[in-house]
Amino acid sequence: MGGDRAPDEIVAGAVRARDELGVDVVLVGRPEDLPDTGDLSVIPASEVIAMDADPGRSVRTMKDSSLVRAAEAVRDGKACAMVSAGNTGATMASALLRMKRLPGVGRPAIATPIPCPGADVPTVLLDAGANAECTPEWLVQFAQMGSVYARQRYGIAQPKVGLLSIGEEPSKGTPLVKETHALLADGSWSDVSGGVFIGNVEGRDIMSPDVDVVVTDGFTGNVVLKTLEGGMKALVKAILASFETDDATREAGNTLLPALLPLYGQLDPDNTGGAMLLGLNGPCIISHGSSSATAIVNAVKVAAEMVDGDLVGAIARTIRPA
Repeated sequence: MGGDRAPDEIVAGAVRARDELGVDVVLVGRPEDLPDTGDLSVIPASEVIAMDADPGRSVRTMKDSSLVRAAEAVRDGKACAMVSAGNTGATMASALLRMKRLPGVGRPAIATPIPCPGADVPTVLLDAGANAECTPEWLVQFAQMGSVYARQRYGIAQPKVGLLSIGEEPSKGTPLVKETHALLADGSWSDVSGGVFIGNVEGRDIMSPDVDVVVTDGFTGNVVLKTLEGGMKALVKAILASFETDDATREAGNTLLPALLPLYGQLDPDNTGGAMLLGLNGPCIISHGSSSATAIVNAVKVAAEMVDGDLVGAIARTIRPA
């Protein structure tokens, strides 16, 4: 029920996911407010948590909301994974309170794929907003979980893990970054996860093939994510506007646009399948608030693949208690 284009686009994406992917999808929400569901099952939920609602208070007081009921469906075995384009904070809170953390996990983290133009796979950025303040031990766990995620989802045998800082030297960064660097450089965290620590990386390295997993606190990660989103939107808008300057640029645009479309597709957030909340006893996919039906199809696809690949079990076998 949540999201800028809910429920129509959400339902349309769910029906497409069933038809195109062969994945069983269960909708959660107010049956009377839904468009044609294409015979998909519906778990009734009478309440809706608004996009601007307080996450914690809403989850505690609106126990019959679609987000809470969806998380309970995973907890109770009625569903294998949860997908939401609604209130991000409330999605995290409902998933955390109902699914619970995996044993030993200090804090769950949002893992967001960042596209790398020209590369076959994106860079995984975490935490992208779940934890504004972190400890060095949590960041080490993020490195472990991010490495497992990169291996399970993108087939990277030994993910290159970088720690986001303001310089490549170990002496650069905040006390949190310096302490985390020392723990990651120790190397014992990677024995099972398979990740390889490559040292500090800077913001300019995120959209490059030089690093597979970038670890940071949720405050910094979310600022990075929103900055990249805004920058890419501004760049695309400026390019399209330049093609409409005069007849010459319009002609050039007609020639260049077909070559630019694959790049646009790679940068389009609808094609990433959303971010994943790692560290819980069940997969939870957080889609963009403005997700289209195509975005929901891709989110369901990722959720199904992570269930089939037993991502949760792989993280549980990997994590070193914080």
